Amino acid sequence: MFALSGSVALLADLIHNFGDALTAVPLGIAFFFRSFRGEKLAGLAVVLAIFVSASVALYETILRFIHPQELTHLWVLAAAGAIGFLGNELAAQVRLRAGRQLASPALVADGNHARIDGFVSLGVVASAAAVALGAEIADPIVGLLITLVILKITWDSWRLISTTDPGHLSEPHTD
Repeated sequence: MFALSGSVALLADLIHNFGDALTAVPLGIAFFFRSFRGEKLAGLAVVLAIFVSASVALYETILRFIHPQELTHLWVLAAAGAIGFLGNELAAQVRLRAGRQLASPALVADGNHARIDGFVSLGVVASAAAVALGAEIADPIVGLLITLVILKITWDSWRLISTTDPGHLSEPHTD
């Protein structure tokens, strides 16, 4: 879908979601071995993956500001954003429920992260709508906003992982 549309907002979202998918690997390994230290390291891997995705998204967004491109296939772009929202919300619900049941700060951080990612995906839909209305600059602006949200997620996840031990989660239930 990115290849069809050329949207840097979608690229930022895709890079970030790919990194998210990779974070399931260290978390799964830590839970399989039931390792306190492993879960702590998995949480740090989640934070690192989020930060790397923010860095790549920022780089690509800056390039798009410098070298603007016309977007095409805006309906594909909007559909990708809607699909991203639905997928991330489903992932968020599963991770948050499991994280609370297991008292896992790493899994709760990953679930909160997935929930915010869903709203980031809606930014891709907004980018498609703004470009369709003639605001070509909207795509790199949305890409930059997505990058800022990813950096905020990085900070919040770092704080949760670095200050909470697995098995000692005291976050209120909000679902």
